[in-house]
Amino acid sequence: MNVVRVGFIELWVRDLERSLAFYQGLLGFRLERREGGVAYLRGYEELEWSLKLKEAPFPAVRALGFKVASEEDLSALKAFAEERGLPHALESDWGRPRILRLQDPFGYPLAFYFQAEKLPRVLQRYHEHRGPGILRIDHLNVFSPEVAEAVRFYREALAFRLTEYTEDEEGRLWAAWLHRKGNVHDLAFTNGEGPRLHHFAYWLPDALSILRAADILAGAMETDRIERGPGRHGISNAMFLYLKDPDGHRIELYTSDYLTVDPDHPPLRWSLNDPRRQTLWGHRTPKSWFLEGSPFLDLEDRPLPTRASSLEGMPQHVI
Repeated sequence: MNVVRVGFIELWVRDLERSLAFYQGLLGFRLERREGGVAYLRGYEELEWSLKLKEAPFPAVRALGFKVASEEDLSALKAFAEERGLPHALESDWGRPRILRLQDPFGYPLAFYFQAEKLPRVLQRYHEHRGPGILRIDHLNVFSPEVAEAVRFYREALAFRLTEYTEDEEGRLWAAWLHRKGNVHDLAFTNGEGPRLHHFAYWLPDALSILRAADILAGAMETDRIERGPGRHGISNAMFLYLKDPDGHRIELYTSDYLTVDPDHPPLRWSLNDPRRQTLWGHRTPKSWFLEGSPFLDLEDRPLPTRASSLEGMPQHVI
């Protein structure tokens, strides 16, 4: 079951026009298709859509999408779900004739696909680029009440590789960053009430693009969308800017982490007591960062119940 990379995220939003004003109008995502209350968007490097917005009665996350290497891998995942007794279903979407949706043992709504219609290449059509220059989806970060167990499952069952982690003095795992595509992460687990989405992230060309995004929001009098940053993480070494969309979904604009393709790349341990892991420059993180997240839906599009963390400690002990 060869997972190649994170592929897409599907969000429920209350007002599609308002969401498009944010994602397309301010951030410059490329709108590729709109059907009634559904819109498909992508970054300028991508050949497939990576963000699906659907107008719905309440905001939620319907699917966390991952691309696999072949149709055989998709079939293997289906057999795996049947063997483990995991809820699963096959469906199709625009440009993607076969998508396997499954709910993992912790409740996360995953979606795997291989075949995808290729869209026109626009990376070097710079005259069409808008906003700060959104290039591609980079990673997903989820709240988990059982980080160690979730990390073990994704490493052993799906062959994700650990790059960085946060651990307390008793050896308990509080957060972890896992990858398939060769940078710091495709998926991260953060201690907290869950399952919920903490954020999804898109790659920008460089650090100046992060600053341009902040300037665009300032010029549009939308600085209330900025939750955290600009700054540099200790974990991942990346430059970042965290925003809240009109429904409260958190998106990170992200760039400049590092290569992790070596099979023997050693994971980096961070002490829970090291404040530099959150922000290398020492900036304080807002309380909302530790508490707020987006709810997930099950395979029947019902809100998933959440569970409190099994780890003791104050909320600021997460990433």
